[in-house]
Amino acid sequence: MRPSLLRSRIRQGKAARIACLYYPTAMLPAHAAKAGFDAIWLDAEHSTWDRRELQRMIALHHLANIDCIVRTGSRNPTDLYHLLEDGATGLMCPLVNTAADATALAQAVKFFPVGQRGLDGAGIDNNYYLDGTLTYPATANAETFLMVQIETPEALANIDAIAAVPGVDGLFIGPGDLSQRFGCPLDWTNPKMIEAQAKVAAAAARHGKAWGRPSGTAEDIALLAKQGAQLIAHGSDFGAVMKMLPAFAQTLKTGLGEA
Repeated sequence: MRPSLLRSRIRQGKAARIACLYYPTAMLPAHAAKAGFDAIWLDAEHSTWDRRELQRMIALHHLANIDCIVRTGSRNPTDLYHLLEDGATGLMCPLVNTAADATALAQAVKFFPVGQRGLDGAGIDNNYYLDGTLTYPATANAETFLMVQIETPEALANIDAIAAVPGVDGLFIGPGDLSQRFGCPLDWTNPKMIEAQAKVAAAAARHGKAWGRPSGTAEDIALLAKQGAQLIAHGSDFGAVMKMLPAFAQTLKTGLGEA
């Protein structure tokens, strides 16, 4: 099984560097790997991904030697571990509000004795059964990653119980949903957001789990790292288009004397 870069960074006490991909772009895994990212999260919660597109993109991550994390709204066990069989390093699951939610996910994606994931071994994650399955379940449990999203006041109220669930590897704050439910701006200097982040960080530390969230600036990333965050997401295809097209347009206007 391909070793996880994200897992390796966390074991070394370092932060994993994660980018986001909203739409299938074949070149992005190779370019992200070259740029120094450890993982890309494919957003299949808010964007439309055909099942075969997911398989193809995950395979391209393997070619580039970069982790692929799939964010999916599915709670169907076979859907979830099928993504792992297709080679996804990890899964990001939104709106996990209770320990029961987290337990059901862990049971679905971890092999016995941690969970109840179905065993096959003929997928890309196990090199298509070429090496058998003797070490496959234990290695898969060690090298794959279950990230649950903390996005509601209910999840914060249950954060200690969620973090304690065996098989949950990381806690990832969803800032948009959380700020909306708090009725406050999406601003990490807002007292409500500061308090929420502190609760997640404390629960993660108590239970030996990684935690993190998206970040937009170097200053904020430095603060996250100082607070012990190891799952830090920055940059996306969507963000690149938003930033670069106006810059390209300005270059054209300047060159044409229309600025």
